[in-house]
Amino acid sequence: MYPVSQHAQQASSRADRILDAAATLLLRMGYRKVTIEDIAKQADIGKGTVYLHWRSKEQLFQALLRRESIALVEEMRAGLRKDPAESRPHRIARSKFLTTHQRPLTMALVLGNAELLGKLTQSPVSSQELLSTNRSFEVMIRHGLLRADVPNIVYAMRAASVGFYLLGALDPASAGPDLEARADALAHTIRHAFEPAGEPRKEATAAAAAELCAIFDDLIACYRKWIYAAEPG
Repeated sequence: MYPVSQHAQQASSRADRILDAAATLLLRMGYRKVTIEDIAKQADIGKGTVYLHWRSKEQLFQALLRRESIALVEEMRAGLRKDPAESRPHRIARSKFLTTHQRPLTMALVLGNAELLGKLTQSPVSSQELLSTNRSFEVMIRHGLLRADVPNIVYAMRAASVGFYLLGALDPASAGPDLEARADALAHTIRHAFEPAGEPRKEATAAAAAELCAIFDDLIACYRKWIYAAEPG
């Protein structure tokens, strides 16, 4: 593996500064109102410098959302490395639910908050993310962590989970349990609807955790290449 050059490190650091500025302004003003000029001023750089990294405002914000995805995936990967039992689907769902609620931009994307994100809510899921999702489900089924008899299980689990994210936004006046209790309810639902009865073998969770970490490594590398390339594809 070749060492990262000083120039590349400086470019990456500058890109992060621009993305930090974009995130601040996005949460404050919303996508439609933020301009490249605003971002350059917030980052204390020239407007032309922004275009060294991304060719358009939309591409810049796509990079920001991918960086948000990296942060979420990195936290999930850290959990797997700390405790392989985190590879059980209900525990993944719980961890992801709590982490998502701690990140306003990630939560806005999950909720499809068009007021904040504008046309970014219409962005298609990347092929790499779809591949990672399908690979992850295949790993969990192969190691006996998910039932193999549920038709269209990826769709079914997403459909079962989405209400836990959306209910508060659809009906904010309704009184509900606190965040931890909602996460526990989601985990209970996933555990009893989609996982086999009984406890999995430690060897199975360890093997699944290792494979999931490798999948997450690939996804992170792909997103980082897209974000920090001078001319992302």
